[in-house]
Amino acid sequence: MKALPFFPPDVFEEDREKLLSLVYELGTGSEQRFVLGDQTARLEQALRESTGAEHVIACGSGTGALELCVRALEIGPGDEVIVPAFCCQPVASAVAGTGATPVFADVDPHTMVLDPAAVEPLITARTKALLPAHVFSVMADMGRLRELARSHRLALIEDSAVAQGAVLDGRPAGRWGDLGVFSFFQVKSFGTAGEGGVVLTDDAELARACRMLRDHGQDGVHRFLHHRVGLNSRFDEVLAAFQLHRLPGFPDRLERRARIADYYAERFEPLRTRGVAAPPAGRNGRCYYVYSLLAERREELRAWLTERRIGTHVYYPVPLPLQPAFAPWAPEGARWPHAERVSATNLAIPIWPHLTDSDVEYIADSVCAFVA
Repeated sequence: MKALPFFPPDVFEEDREKLLSLVYELGTGSEQRFVLGDQTARLEQALRESTGAEHVIACGSGTGALELCVRALEIGPGDEVIVPAFCCQPVASAVAGTGATPVFADVDPHTMVLDPAAVEPLITARTKALLPAHVFSVMADMGRLRELARSHRLALIEDSAVAQGAVLDGRPAGRWGDLGVFSFFQVKSFGTAGEGGVVLTDDAELARACRMLRDHGQDGVHRFLHHRVGLNSRFDEVLAAFQLHRLPGFPDRLERRARIADYYAERFEPLRTRGVAAPPAGRNGRCYYVYSLLAERREELRAWLTERRIGTHVYYPVPLPLQPAFAPWAPEGARWPHAERVSATNLAIPIWPHLTDSDVEYIADSVCAFVA
């Protein structure tokens, strides 16, 4: 059997010549503008049309997008933002970087996303925003979180870095909060050959703030006039052009991922009572960035799949509040039992769109054989 790596080395193989030609065309063009030019503007417009957002602001990364959101809301020292205890670290670092306090809430033990029931007891007079994140295969419960934000008059930042193209109850990911973000990191569903991200919002003032903040606080008209202390989070023109090239094929790639997830869900459902739990089946509120199982005997399963040349990946093996970097914001004696459990049991298997049907069957057969 051929090797099936978790991160395939040939993600952009069919786009290789196009990428090289774009580098040459833009590198030898008369404008010699390599960030925030016409290609970036075109990509922002295309994403406005595909998502329905009033404003799309392209920036340097998904992490940069979260930083722009927190700063645009003028969150800072003395403020609190509730974030998931099990997640990628930018949900916390984007908050801590402004001098504000990330407050860690536990997650749902099955879906691995922020649990609204764990959020409400943590809301205080200092809470300024909720920052849920969609994780792996499932969107967070944005309906309940949105209602919580409204009832407590809090801002809602939706980290949709892994969920571009997902839809929950008819509303696209990234469109539930005051601000939403996507990431174009290479292994994301709409990844690129490098870094990139966007902020989505319907609020004109927040959009204006994000545009200034991504370019050192400048307004785009008067160079070297800085209205705010900003960041360097500008988007690359070559990558903008590359994303425009790849955008028409995105729905088909996403559908292929969804079909693989459907097949996995059917094959793995009988394993739920035998120590291996698959993500919830279905299409509503589902993302297909990563397909992550919860396995009681994770290391044994991982070794079994490695012997069969199937790549796997463990995400976030230490919950955020137990990380050394975030110890200052972790209350002494506090525990996040569900986050700790999913950190110890999650194991992601390949779901990239150019897996063949026989590849997918082999992966599923191998997981089932381990349980048997």
